Amino acid sequence: MSKRVVIIGAGIGGLATAMRLAHAGCDVLVMERAADVGGKMRTLPSAAGPVDAGPTVLTLRDVFEDLFDACGTSLSAHVTLDPLDVLARHHWDDGSTLNLFADHARSLDAVARFAGARAARQFDSFHKTTARLFRAFEAPMMQAQAPTLSGMTGVVLRNPRLIPAMMPGLSMARALALRFSDPRLRQLFGRYATYVGGHPDQAPAILSLIWQAESRGVYAVRGGMHELAKAMRSVAEAAGARFVCDAHVDRIEVQDGRTAAVHAGGQRYTCDHVVFNGDPGALSRGLLGDGLGGIPERAVAPRSLSAFVWSFAARVTGDPPAHHNVYFANTPNSEFSEIRAGLLPSDPTLYVCAQDRGTGHVPDGAERFEIIINGPSRNGPTPDPKEAEQCRETTFIRLARMGLTFDRIPEIGALTTPEGFGQLFPASDGSLYGRSPHGMMAAFRRPTARTALAGLYLAGGGAHPGAGVPMAATSGRLAAEAILTDLASTSPSRRPATAGGMSTGSATTAPAPSRSLSS
Repeated sequence: MSKRVVIIGAGIGGLATAMRLAHAGCDVLVMERAADVGGKMRTLPSAAGPVDAGPTVLTLRDVFEDLFDACGTSLSAHVTLDPLDVLARHHWDDGSTLNLFADHARSLDAVARFAGARAARQFDSFHKTTARLFRAFEAPMMQAQAPTLSGMTGVVLRNPRLIPAMMPGLSMARALALRFSDPRLRQLFGRYATYVGGHPDQAPAILSLIWQAESRGVYAVRGGMHELAKAMRSVAEAAGARFVCDAHVDRIEVQDGRTAAVHAGGQRYTCDHVVFNGDPGALSRGLLGDGLGGIPERAVAPRSLSAFVWSFAARVTGDPPAHHNVYFANTPNSEFSEIRAGLLPSDPTLYVCAQDRGTGHVPDGAERFEIIINGPSRNGPTPDPKEAEQCRETTFIRLARMGLTFDRIPEIGALTTPEGFGQLFPASDGSLYGRSPHGMMAAFRRPTARTALAGLYLAGGGAHPGAGVPMAATSGRLAAEAILTDLASTSPSRRPATAGGMSTGSATTAPAPSRSLSS
């Protein structure tokens, strides 16, 4: 069997797959529909330089240390990660603020001063409980090729003390109400459901373990998150991988029951293995050919949250922010009923990333900001101008009222809406996190690296183990391991060469934009 692999999409999952396969000696071609790599880890221009317009939080550094080490290099040789002392600064309408720190003892002290000794004890108990859950389920769930309910059940049976920690049958919001007496802390930790696209009143209580990813360290990528994507491309290219951007894939060709080629812009790229690093809904809807992968609707629906995202540069004229900041809604969780109705929240929680403050340095002049408001996943040809203007008023009036002001308000062009994300990532319905995490079985319904079609594999946040930068990188490891395992297995016969040959594709011959998907 040939080692020729085409990867469709250069998001973090596709890049991680390319790095590992190229280092293992595979002939890797990566085709990306955008002008640059990164997928959702994208940027927009600003007066202060490229500003992040996608993920902003980097956690679980060891995932990337392992990735670069596996490719014969080191993470520090390619990017600079600045560990954040303040994980995030949290603000409420009553003027109260709470910093959580990389040092757990400092966080305990901060919570005690914020809400009292009882709240600090509750926080410590929550921290220890979620740490046990994270350790217990990291291997059988997050790192496994195909997690199973029986595997998870086996872990619990071997350690029945996990059952009360999991709070089975309860939502995250309900579980937090039992764990914290202060409503502000319930609101704070309930927000972690949104990190994987869920609502705290519908996500299962076990997702509280997401806190552990942040508590183990949050890092700012020097220069912006997109520098990580650029570094991953560089390592893959050094190992022999080729990249073609502005490449719009039309279909995946199947012969004799397995992948045979990828068609893009009138060219045919023969291969034995295809890794699809896009929304799995594109395969279930037949955008790249009928019957690819056997991905059922329940693997991609219901959809997770989308967002309204501002990316711009300005001078701060109010209270100086930390790198990561959260300005909470006046009424806890009220935004989610409006999101379920498909609406822009009228009383949203606002996340603000001050991109240039990761090292503690205060920029002299305009600095880069990304502001995120949770929103509904939805389709549409163009954003509603009235809604976009409403979003601008809601965002910047609320921030000014809570102490953060800017010398100028960005134009509407600095806003990416759910419809905009839907256009950038076809078949996603604007969803940023793939399938919704709601329900105890959600994690088992997400598609895994191997599909029902021989030679077709999945990577990215829409596949197992799910959303988030480290999880997308982990999906790339799982896809690469599946391919290398299949290559190592005995093949009864080699598929004969077919007519059409192989096109070598380059940036200079990349086709013009089309409606089809490849990121």
